[in-house]
Amino acid sequence: MKENIEFKVNNFDLLRLLAATEVIVDHYFQHLNKPVTPFGIKLLGLFPGVPVFFIISGYLISASYERNNNLKDYFRNRALRIYPGLWACIFVSVIVISLTGVSFFNKETITWLPSQLLGGIYTPHFLSTYGFGSYNGSLWTIPIELQFYILLPLVYCLVPKEKINYLLYALLFVFIILNFGWQFTLAHNIVYKLLRYSFIPHFYLFLIGVILQRWRIYNSKFIYGKGLYWMVGYVSFNLIFVDFTNPIVFSLLYSVALAFCLLSMAYTLPDTAKKLLRTNDISYGIYIYHGLILAVIVQEKLVDRINLLEVVILSYVLALLSWVFVEKPFIKMKRKTIRATV
Repeated sequence: MKENIEFKVNNFDLLRLLAATEVIVDHYFQHLNKPVTPFGIKLLGLFPGVPVFFIISGYLISASYERNNNLKDYFRNRALRIYPGLWACIFVSVIVISLTGVSFFNKETITWLPSQLLGGIYTPHFLSTYGFGSYNGSLWTIPIELQFYILLPLVYCLVPKEKINYLLYALLFVFIILNFGWQFTLAHNIVYKLLRYSFIPHFYLFLIGVILQRWRIYNSKFIYGKGLYWMVGYVSFNLIFVDFTNPIVFSLLYSVALAFCLLSMAYTLPDTAKKLLRTNDISYGIYIYHGLILAVIVQEKLVDRINLLEVVILSYVLALLSWVFVEKPFIKMKRKTIRATV
């Protein structure tokens, strides 16, 4: 019981909030074609939001599965976390996009809308010219996360938690190699895109989180309470030596260092997130709504009239509404959650 309580007291809600905010900043400069300095690119590359989400997801979801490996409860809990917020976002997207001049009364909508509600995210032809070419570019990770959820029980069939983790390490190595190979498919645009939206090039990040959770890394004297040391060392080394514009170097070498830094920060002053956020986790809402906001800004030619701070504030407001009225009520229905409180 003592170990379980210590595990639950952490800063992951705050780390996810910061990661979601990083994604807003990154997409703001990218999709609105705002200038950014090389040093700014390096700063954004220090804690890239999507890898942070995937690592934390592997850590927490594997812990949840180990504490309750009933598949019905497991998939029910995962669905309650992902789908209500996603459905609300799709509903809002359809309304907002309709108000900005696009009609959904066409044959494509018949197949597109059910696909979106199931998590099979894609941009249909009739929305391909909307905004920056995607009705909500931030949703591309949803199907990948769903694939992670399906794969995790299969991983535990191969490597039960009672067993030595050698096979798990081998699995991690395989997916690191697959990620390496994926980087070289860039010249073959169709293959690159197909793989990008699959679990294949991303699963190693999730597995890193799984492995660190199985190590019970939060109990390590080199991790617990050492977040400042990890932060200073990680940031200093990367700003000096790492070229974050090279995805191969990052994915093969520095994602592990990122994971250790994240875990140490999560368990340094571990009640900080609870004090600041009061167990409110709006990171998912920020992530799924900011892409829609940016698309509407481009579509309505408001790029020069709205600044980054306004985009962040609007994303936070929509995320808070999503949390209070949609996500939180459904999360309370989860069974045997690893969250300390909701």
